[in-house]
Amino acid sequence: MLRGFNTAGAGMIANQRHQDTLSNNMSNALTPGFKQDRSTFRAFPEMLIQNVENRNVPTENGLSLPRNHTVGAINSGTYLQEDVPLFEQGDVRETSMPTDLALQNGNLPDETGFLFFEVANEDGEVRYTRNGNFTVDAEGFLTTNEGYYVLNEDGEQIQTGSEAFEVTENGEVISAFDQTLLGIGYHPNANDFVKEGENLFNNDGEAAVVDAREAAGADFQVRQNHLEWSNVDTQATMADMTRAHRMFEMNQQVVRTFDQSMELAANEIGRLR
Repeated sequence: MLRGFNTAGAGMIANQRHQDTLSNNMSNALTPGFKQDRSTFRAFPEMLIQNVENRNVPTENGLSLPRNHTVGAINSGTYLQEDVPLFEQGDVRETSMPTDLALQNGNLPDETGFLFFEVANEDGEVRYTRNGNFTVDAEGFLTTNEGYYVLNEDGEQIQTGSEAFEVTENGEVISAFDQTLLGIGYHPNANDFVKEGENLFNNDGEAAVVDAREAAGADFQVRQNHLEWSNVDTQATMADMTRAHRMFEMNQQVVRTFDQSMELAANEIGRLR
């Protein structure tokens, strides 16, 4: 019976975490460049049940089970292993804002490959984003809305002076202050990237990020006055949230049933008359 408690409790925890992931996806459905997370579930390792004593347990041939005979396996429940970002191109929409830039994927040489804008975080380290909702700060530098500098192909800050600049399809930034190429990185396996918050990704894999213009077979287009929208499917997410809630309630009912059985065993069956 205690195993049932653990199994149902594990199911409640897994579905609660799944619900948190879905809620985060839904809350970022209007965040440009956001990549929704997909939860992966795994079962706890199976445990073998063994007969530790000689018991007269019926078998197919009518014999008793020997000592330490393996009776069978039991599973102790499931758990949410991790949340994996789903790297798919979101819808590209026109905004008429010159500081808005969208990366339009073309043909990529690797099935799991992906493209990113390169920015510098608060520590000056290179990070990657698909959110091209940029702005120009008081000093005339191109930054994200969080204040992170957008980098060029040499890893340097881009100064435009004002919002009066042009960006070509190849990512060349043309302004009165400078003429440079946007830092656009390509990685053969986007699944190596982990989220760091504020729509930034960090490369956690062994393969290095390369300049997308030097990656053989990588085709892309930078579209000014456009934004890549979130790839969250709100209808599917709402359906998944309802399903996760019902699964949580089912496991909750199992826990409640076990609890009532335990109460009966403790207060009724064990009572001396």
